[in-house]
Amino acid sequence: MVFKCPGSIGLRQPKPEEIKCPSCGTEVEIWTDEVKVICPDCKSLIRREIDLSCLEWCKYGKECVGQQVYNTYMENKKLTIKEKLIKELEEYFGRDTKRIIHAKNVLNFAEELLKNEKADWQIVIPASILHDIGIKVAEEKYGSSDGHYQEKEGPEIARKILLKYGLKKEDVEEICNIIAHHHCPGEIDSNNFKVLYDADRLVNLKDEVDTKDKDRLKKLIDKIFLTETGKQMAKKIYKI
Repeated sequence: MVFKCPGSIGLRQPKPEEIKCPSCGTEVEIWTDEVKVICPDCKSLIRREIDLSCLEWCKYGKECVGQQVYNTYMENKKLTIKEKLIKELEEYFGRDTKRIIHAKNVLNFAEELLKNEKADWQIVIPASILHDIGIKVAEEKYGSSDGHYQEKEGPEIARKILLKYGLKKEDVEEICNIIAHHHCPGEIDSNNFKVLYDADRLVNLKDEVDTKDKDRLKKLIDKIFLTETGKQMAKKIYKI
């Protein structure tokens, strides 16, 4: 029988707590195993962060709390990390809404690609949010947004951000490696890279080619996209 760790009791035996709605100030009930709730008064979505749990490092975590509780915790953790990284992105770029919107669009496509492609959420989603994080320093330091410069500067900036949130070091290094080569297909051959690359391409394609030339566009899509899902999504978007 596995010892029931007191550190996981809030997940094994959830209880209600009160959280204040940031929009209207109403005290709203939320359970200890939840990260979001709808305010009954103003209908705003309230999110809260979850603290680092022993489930993330203990080899008996799944047995301790059970598969369903473990899966719920990990899904909530993903949501928390995603929200934190988006906030970091917004604070880093400030008024540069162009970069923020681009990253969020890449994120949205990455999430769609992950529904059909075998890749790792904990690598692809952080990489999609932070893939262009080096562009600000590249413009300040070199006077250019050229991909070579942003790939050079991006990994170290991303690493400092990612290490704040308890990601595994090997995951952080893979994310940073993808950021360092995200304009260079062939340098990395992992499914994680391919999903990020295609998500970025789906956003940029309209600015790179004449999308009215359907025959040329179809040939280009078949050539440049690295996943079958990416190709199909591009063809659907441009009605090919």
